[in-house]
Amino acid sequence: MIEITTSSLAKELNGKLIGPEKPLKGIFTFLNHAKPGDFVIRHWIDDKGVEIANKKGVSCIITQNPQEKAIEIAQELEIPIIITPKIEIANAFALKWAVKNFAKDSLRVVVTGTNGKSTTTHMIYSILTEAGYNTYTNTDAQSEFNTLIDPVVANQLAEFEYVSGEKIQAMVIEVSEVQGWLDKLMKDHAHLMTAAVDPNVLVITNVGLDHIGLVNSIEETFNEIYGSLEAISSKNVSGKLHDNGTNHVYAILNSDDQLLIEMGDLITKDKSVNVSFYGSSVNESLCQDVTLKTDGIYISEKIFLKMAELPFKSIHFIQNTMAAIGATLALNIDFEIIKHAVSSYKPLERRFTVLDTDPLIIDDFAHNPDGIIATIKSAAKMCKGVLYIVFAIRGSRGEAINRLNSEALVNGLEDVNYNLIVTSSAEAVDNLNTVKLVEKNIVLNTLTEHGFDYVFQENLYPALNYCIGSAGKIDTILLIGAQGMDPASKVLKKIVKDTN
Repeated sequence: MIEITTSSLAKELNGKLIGPEKPLKGIFTFLNHAKPGDFVIRHWIDDKGVEIANKKGVSCIITQNPQEKAIEIAQELEIPIIITPKIEIANAFALKWAVKNFAKDSLRVVVTGTNGKSTTTHMIYSILTEAGYNTYTNTDAQSEFNTLIDPVVANQLAEFEYVSGEKIQAMVIEVSEVQGWLDKLMKDHAHLMTAAVDPNVLVITNVGLDHIGLVNSIEETFNEIYGSLEAISSKNVSGKLHDNGTNHVYAILNSDDQLLIEMGDLITKDKSVNVSFYGSSVNESLCQDVTLKTDGIYISEKIFLKMAELPFKSIHFIQNTMAAIGATLALNIDFEIIKHAVSSYKPLERRFTVLDTDPLIIDDFAHNPDGIIATIKSAAKMCKGVLYIVFAIRGSRGEAINRLNSEALVNGLEDVNYNLIVTSSAEAVDNLNTVKLVEKNIVLNTLTEHGFDYVFQENLYPALNYCIGSAGKIDTILLIGAQGMDPASKVLKKIVKDTN
């Protein structure tokens, strides 16, 4: 294990060391999980937190914001404390350190972009696992620990062999395209975290607006995402990709997004980055490696997977599938393994998930404008009758994102035979996701201004109950939204039970 000292760590983090100089022999982790010798990273810590760290035998505390008497208590207990100007630097260093110590020789993939990160990441993970690699990923059904704004991933990398009994042979890391803390942008988050992973392959799914308030224009989002490409440029990656000995890093970009075409043009000047595109056949002039045509997915003009073999039929999820195929082709995974893994893939929860077929009920996590429009259009194509939509407002996310989401709802419903139910999911969310009055008014007023009819229900249960009671067998029900719609599948089971 690469050993570091408190002074050398403070230097790496552009921080100030308060306390004794000593070697550190543990791992980076968070306070609740710390063991003797570990070094804890916390955005803020108070005197009580320092006392807990002391009882756990922590060897060093790294923080951006020491509060109350944290420094004095740390000095009394002789626990080194490093104050860093940006906690994201500490988390990036922890991730880099964990990769070098516990996954140095692994195949490594980073996935970023506004939409489709989790599905793409999980599908790549599934392909690599089928190929026989002991694979780590930070994406799960709830996406609870994939933000990289704390040391959870670094901690899990360090404990992977202990938990699984196997060394990490491959890792697929989802990186947020934009990240913040306390409503402030963590600038260059995608750049920092991509550089820390040092990937063989970088996948970028698309560029769109989501984190309004942290970034306020598509240009700002573009710059944050482009940082991930800059992180892999002008250098070779540590692992070899192919048997021919080349070790260039690959960037897999979505050609259906004009901004990613522009990114590709910018980065191709760097000869150490091989740019590969995937997308629909309308952009075949780009010399795409993976192309969608009417009958299926093609590789180099040869049919690879027929439409009937795909786990998804909606265009935005097919794009995720093409991204995963492109990434694993770059890693030289066998064609037949990729085909079998993709065709048998079981999606994450709430990713265009079919909950029932009589009538058809689709549940999707879509929570930003691009995702909302794409999901509605995909569901509308599958609908033979009326498309019933239960839309959960994004609570405690501000006016801007809810205005954009409601406008996306309007755009998605154009020329659709619909019945719309809007809910605040008041009884189903915690205080961090409570819909404020101004957020509700923005959504409802936008719908009214554009002449769209809707039914509003404050609570999720009556919204779903109304929908289930109204929809016929040939209709389709689409449940759409982020945290406010997360409990929907459980609520539906309760409705069925209450009905029976």
